Amino acid sequence: MTDTSPPYGKIRNIAELARIAGVSTGTVSRALANKNLVNKETRERIQALAREHGFRPNQMARRLRVQETKVIGIVVPLGHEQRQHLSDPFFMAILGPLADALTESGYDIMLSRVIPDAEDWLERIVDSGMLDGVLLIGQSNQIEAIERVAERYRPMVAWGSHLGADKHCTVGVDNHAGGRMAGELLIERGCRTIGFMGDIEPIEFRERYRGLCDACAAAGLEKPAVLPVHIASDEMSDDIAAHLTPLKGKIDGIAAVSDLVAMHTVRALADLGIAVPGDVAVVGFDDLPLAEQTIPRLTTISQHVPEGARAMVKALFERMNGIDTPSVVMHPETIRRDTA
Repeated sequence: MTDTSPPYGKIRNIAELARIAGVSTGTVSRALANKNLVNKETRERIQALAREHGFRPNQMARRLRVQETKVIGIVVPLGHEQRQHLSDPFFMAILGPLADALTESGYDIMLSRVIPDAEDWLERIVDSGMLDGVLLIGQSNQIEAIERVAERYRPMVAWGSHLGADKHCTVGVDNHAGGRMAGELLIERGCRTIGFMGDIEPIEFRERYRGLCDACAAAGLEKPAVLPVHIASDEMSDDIAAHLTPLKGKIDGIAAVSDLVAMHTVRALADLGIAVPGDVAVVGFDDLPLAEQTIPRLTTISQHVPEGARAMVKALFERMNGIDTPSVVMHPETIRRDTA
């Protein structure tokens, strides 16, 4: 009887499997990849030996040899709000369709929540050799870093605002138009003293505020007050309550920077005995699944997140194939429910 056991127990590499099978390492490699270059009988014999001895080829090593990792990086840069969590409902809403589209196409995912700690934080990611492409969820306050990397690294797509002269490819709604739509909805309801609940440092949020300002200016109203809040949920409620308490009876409309901020705002108003939308109307921004489950149901501006996620993956794959895909600007949509 021929002893087919490897000298050190379990098979460790293709060379040992080739010795047992009595073929070259190239034949083993092609057989394990199920290539038709190896006849069916030999392929099945080699595959059976691999299973018998518990051998699995090192896929990462093979991918690196052909300069393909089959891994896409999903990066969440948090330069503006370092305490924001991946459990944020917006991140959950976009990560799901991104993961589905990537894994259904045969790619693995490397998810990173990044606090930019140096000027070259994004260079370290794209130059790691571990990724075939990068998807950025949000631009935060890192436009300069993203633009710098985009000059030389093409397989990268960001969720965010497209401002016309950008070098990097973006997918997202027209945030300025969305902010204006939120303002027009509040004005249509009769609101005359409107506030913007949220931070305006990130470009997406700043564009929403600019749109709201334009709607108020067109109606002859005063510029909306900015009521800054932390996006981190553990600080958000206190920030919102601190703004609303002195404004009780002085404000009749609020455009929130996101659905999550809007939901916390509705709760804070209720705690103060202020009726929504009777005393103060509230409009969110996102149209997350939670928006229609709150009581009252949240009126909001839809970003079409699932469609946008799929568009990001499509644009990334095109860029990985050498196509200089342009940015995608989607049209926001007013979703009328109960809070405005």
